[in-house]
Amino acid sequence: MGKGGMSIDDHVEQQNMAAWLVGLNTLKIQPFNLPTLGPHDVRIRMKAVGICGSDVHYLKTMRCADFIVKEPMVIGHECAGIIEEVGSEVKTLVSGDRVAIEPGISCWRCNHCKLGRYNLCPDMKFFATPPVHGSLANQIVHPADLCFKLPDNVSLEEGAMCEPLSVGVHACRRANIGPETNVLIMGAGPIGLVTMLSARAFGAPRIVVVDVDDHRLSVAKSLGADDIVKVSTNIQDVADEVKQIHNVMGAGGKVCLVGMGHSEMTVPLTPAAAREVDVVGIFRYKNTWPLCLEFLRSGKIDVKPLITHRFGFSQKEVEEAFETSARGGNAIKVMFNL
Repeated sequence: MGKGGMSIDDHVEQQNMAAWLVGLNTLKIQPFNLPTLGPHDVRIRMKAVGICGSDVHYLKTMRCADFIVKEPMVIGHECAGIIEEVGSEVKTLVSGDRVAIEPGISCWRCNHCKLGRYNLCPDMKFFATPPVHGSLANQIVHPADLCFKLPDNVSLEEGAMCEPLSVGVHACRRANIGPETNVLIMGAGPIGLVTMLSARAFGAPRIVVVDVDDHRLSVAKSLGADDIVKVSTNIQDVADEVKQIHNVMGAGGKVCLVGMGHSEMTVPLTPAAAREVDVVGIFRYKNTWPLCLEFLRSGKIDVKPLITHRFGFSQKEVEEAFETSARGGNAIKVMFNL
């Protein structure tokens, strides 16, 4: 188990409450015991926690891709809070600092970590990824070097948005987005939208967004998409829709796979090879928080319009928040204010 906490059966000196996923479609606010504060750890009072698509998958199916929930687990990983206590060796943070939290603790010993690709660490302990507990709680304990002090003009909610924004930033780095790169984004959900904002911040001159939903396309347009294309879910329409997308894009060259799609997909590799199409994947992110915070501080990226719904931290509101996120509709990012 990672730094997130211990089981609900252990003795505690101070009661700390968290939102536990205890079964299919069942969340319960229950005690969450914090581990002893290590010399390089900090104790954080959570203030803002967003709901991610993976959180909803766990609630609705008890799994996300190959990660399966086998025992009760605290949910949540998009988060920011205020430092309440620091370990004896922590020099960079003090009590009262507002921080955005990177949710994955890598081993720093494997070859991936040594080569700087710690996001691929096979021993990663990531908030709310079974069996590691998450951060939708009053307080958590976490390594200080994974907590990033917020600039004065960046809110705690924006700090929590650094986690999904990091996915967009990492995707843009992997795809080498720059001033000569036109970008096509398939999907205008939260990750599609933060990828769009990131691509613009990286200098992409033209961004086209594709989705099946009119509302999300209108949001993409309002946030700066140069063009939008509505597609259907009918496989028979694909050929015509590809022509439509090609007309608004003009060209293509690199595919970056973002997010957890189907484990198997049919791809016309021979035509792709003939056009020298590069295909790259991303998994989470690495070393993105400083850049995300600079984008937010400088105003190059504004994530505030993505936060469409806010809830408090009660049993009723936790249930309502997850149902709101699961329904979709006009909900983009659902945020808890603790």
